[in-house]
Amino acid sequence: MSFSAAVITLFPDLFPGPLGASVIGRGMADGLWSLQTTQLRDFATDRHRTVDDTPSGGGAGMVLKPDILAAAIDAVAPPGDPRPRILMSPRGKPLTQARVRELAAGPGAVIVCGRFEGVDQRVIEARQLEEISIGDYVLAGGEVAAMVLLEAIVRLIPGVLGAAESHADESFENGMLEYPHYTRPQSFEGVEIPAVLTSGDHGKIAKWRQAQSVALTLARRPDLLEQK
Repeated sequence: MSFSAAVITLFPDLFPGPLGASVIGRGMADGLWSLQTTQLRDFATDRHRTVDDTPSGGGAGMVLKPDILAAAIDAVAPPGDPRPRILMSPRGKPLTQARVRELAAGPGAVIVCGRFEGVDQRVIEARQLEEISIGDYVLAGGEVAAMVLLEAIVRLIPGVLGAAESHADESFENGMLEYPHYTRPQSFEGVEIPAVLTSGDHGKIAKWRQAQSVALTLARRPDLLEQK
């Protein structure tokens, strides 16, 4: 069974966007994963197709209404649908490669793209939405974040990238940042490819790459080493 993604959004025309290009797009064309978009406004009940209202207690911005969003979620993922329900949110848990691997091994995901000031807390709790953040910053909406999440997931689906080795040594897969890469020409602006990489000694190459990963992680993301 292929990975089935469903996205609830106010801007379905933004999809597939970059998800339709390169190996990710080919994976979709080959049936390795699928993408369904649902327009949230289709579940509004008034002639203006209203999906938001002012925040209770006052404050700036607008909040997505719980009844409208709940109706959309229920239509996309009726009872018994095994896919996790995810809300892209800056207050969510940071997205990790470990969570990406878990999602890639599952049947798919139902992703809600937030907009405006946020989503009514009652629908988050009632529909058990898992809040996920792609970083410590705020976007205008959850669509780009949903694309980031889906690209991270889909590239791990068997057959999308080809050989499993394509991502086995990448950053975060082994708890560290990836080592530097080089390719021909041998000399670029006076800088040579490190000799060990052209030595043919695979044992030395592996040790060099490990040392480089540790050094880069220590310099840029020491928090990753603290977790090991």
